[in-house]
Amino acid sequence: MRVTLDYGKTGLDVEVPDGIIGPLSIQPAPIVADPDRTLRELLINPIGSPPLAELARGKKSACILICDITRPVPNKVLLPPILETLEAEGMARENILILIATGLHRPNEGAELVELVGPEIAANYRVENHFGKVLEEHTYLGTTARGVPVWIDTRYVQAELKIATGLIEPHLMAGYSGGRKLICPGIAALETVKVWHGPQFLEHPKADCGHLEGNPVHEENTLIARLTGCDFIVNVTLDAKRQITSIVAGDMEQAFMAGVNFARQIVQANVTAECDIVITSGAGYPLDTTFYQAVKGMTGALPIVKQGGTIILAASMTEGIGSPEFQQLFRENDSLPGFVQRIMGKDYFVMDQWQLEELAKVCRKAKVKIVTHGLTPEVLNKLFVESAPSVEQALAESLVEYGPAARIAVIPKGPYVLPVVAG
Repeated sequence: MRVTLDYGKTGLDVEVPDGIIGPLSIQPAPIVADPDRTLRELLINPIGSPPLAELARGKKSACILICDITRPVPNKVLLPPILETLEAEGMARENILILIATGLHRPNEGAELVELVGPEIAANYRVENHFGKVLEEHTYLGTTARGVPVWIDTRYVQAELKIATGLIEPHLMAGYSGGRKLICPGIAALETVKVWHGPQFLEHPKADCGHLEGNPVHEENTLIARLTGCDFIVNVTLDAKRQITSIVAGDMEQAFMAGVNFARQIVQANVTAECDIVITSGAGYPLDTTFYQAVKGMTGALPIVKQGGTIILAASMTEGIGSPEFQQLFRENDSLPGFVQRIMGKDYFVMDQWQLEELAKVCRKAKVKIVTHGLTPEVLNKLFVESAPSVEQALAESLVEYGPAARIAVIPKGPYVLPVVAG
């Protein structure tokens, strides 16, 4: 049986045995036939909020948050109706800022910025990146009861009208992306993120894909977003072909929950029992360009892999391992248990350690075999995973270990799907 895994911009065809579980995929849903018209109607009749035009009336400046290049958000569809609404209410174009919520990711510039928002918006509006490591570009808003210091990009804090766009999908720590997440971590400083992404939050059992209730990561960044302020959101859900299946707009929390309730219906894929082997992906471009991002595909398979099982993941990793800080973590730590012990103390912190902490969660349950053209086997074997030349060979090796009757599941779109053991 031939299956195409999402891999880079091209996909990766693999041969798997007949009788596998899956392919597990996003459930079919009608696409929004006319997204532009639908959004314009939602801006007039939003969820839990006055119309956007009413919110914009009399205000002199606006900041619109958008996701960075690692999220396939249809900004070219979402931004024009928002921008036109603001300008129709008399807001000067030069006072409208589109701020790329990079979090602690690298900036999106040049051709990549044009890819992100389209040539017309790139040429005619201010589009700037957030730099989370530059503390002086942030405003301190206080410290939460859980001890998180809140530093948020000053450009957003000072804007009279605050808008966030984004994509609602399963998220390995916050339950679902979108809504409040554009503010924290999207435009938060490292000083905020390092506490919010610390073991105090991430080791909680509810800090996981698909969980919102009782999830301290979700609760805390919702609180931080409330503290910062957000007047209006526009979020979408996408199908397997990245077509828009729903748009929500309005109040940051009410509209977000409406989007989550829709997303839950289409992203969950049930299996009857855990599997010995799960074949998955890093979700293809733009999400699978680094090992750092590909960890999301590994965590996405955790709910259905057996203790002691194997996750086989394919990801392009065309940009390598990840940030210099993320690479530093592998040089400084000989083992994942030793690393986790270090971060539980007070004297060790390296930016991006949270993703290695997530990898540690994966490796406590399963082995990981990686198929990629982006990193050599020598490099991969130093990242606490195993390298494999192909999915087929990784699968053959695993079948020797688990036997020909092993349960095998395939998730072609990786972390965009939320696999669950039914019952």
